[in-house]
Amino acid sequence: MKDIKEITEAVRTEAKVIDQYIKRDLAALKPDLDSLLCKVLEYGLLDGGKRIRPLLVVLSARLCGNREEETYKLACAFEYLHAATLFHDDIIDNSAVRRGKPSVHEKFGTVAAILAGDFLHALAMEIVGRYCGSDGLNIFCNATRGMVDGEFMQLRNADKHNLSELDYHDAIMGKTGLLIAAACEVGAIYGGGNEAHVAALRTYGVNLGCAFQIIDDLLDYQGDPKLTGKAVGNDFSEGKMTLPLILTMNNAEEGDKSQLLTLLENRKNIDDSFDQVYTLITHYDGFEKAKSKAVAAIDNAHSALSGFKEKNTLAEKTILEGLARYVLIRKK
Repeated sequence: MKDIKEITEAVRTEAKVIDQYIKRDLAALKPDLDSLLCKVLEYGLLDGGKRIRPLLVVLSARLCGNREEETYKLACAFEYLHAATLFHDDIIDNSAVRRGKPSVHEKFGTVAAILAGDFLHALAMEIVGRYCGSDGLNIFCNATRGMVDGEFMQLRNADKHNLSELDYHDAIMGKTGLLIAAACEVGAIYGGGNEAHVAALRTYGVNLGCAFQIIDDLLDYQGDPKLTGKAVGNDFSEGKMTLPLILTMNNAEEGDKSQLLTLLENRKNIDDSFDQVYTLITHYDGFEKAKSKAVAAIDNAHSALSGFKEKNTLAEKTILEGLARYVLIRKK
């Protein structure tokens, strides 16, 4: 596989397999579940997601020598937890749209969305415990705790407009990096990887997650709503200090910094304020500098895979490397 097109096709093929396992799970669970819960789960899970987190479990396990189909069952746990966080995040952020259609809470109500998210979290924990025992479950739970702490960090910093890059890094590790790293790490454990393999795949996942979140932040300013499924400027309208804005604030002259703070604190005319902030970020190369941070993270992710040299795992290594490259050019 030499180009992104081949990589994305391989990812799409694996995503279809993962979808089939999710559908089997839902079919097996259906007789014992409330009918409304079933509708919420089907609506929230079978929405054409890219299935990146479960794919990372499968590829990491294969890279460590395990090609059993049972890996897909373990992998689904990470899609369930990811979906649960999206159900809850959309409530927290008051987001009416997710991937171009009404969010779960918008369609089924807040209570149903919260309960469905709780159910998926419990289901995910049960699956990880079943296949990976206490070691895998500890990693999974640490990621979950980190995600919650990341949300509280955002709450604590909601009215602070002087965040450092370190603050930002800690927040995105909780928001995105820990779950992606856990998917790689748990996959490596299930695959029978040694300590070096597990550590390398965790490093790959941490850097992939950081780059993924930085690109997400860039898309919030520069993305095409037709591709992303959401309007630009959501982060700014909520007063969030994402990396392009942090880097701009750190480099801006006092007058421009004061203007940025005023715009953040008084977001009455969102469209006009957003345009002014966008212009200032462009002026101080905030977008380019943020992108360079993402590129550096992807370089680190690639380096982490250098120790995997077995010929029978070259395909998986190539996909992981290509997936990292894809993160940098994704449009949605």
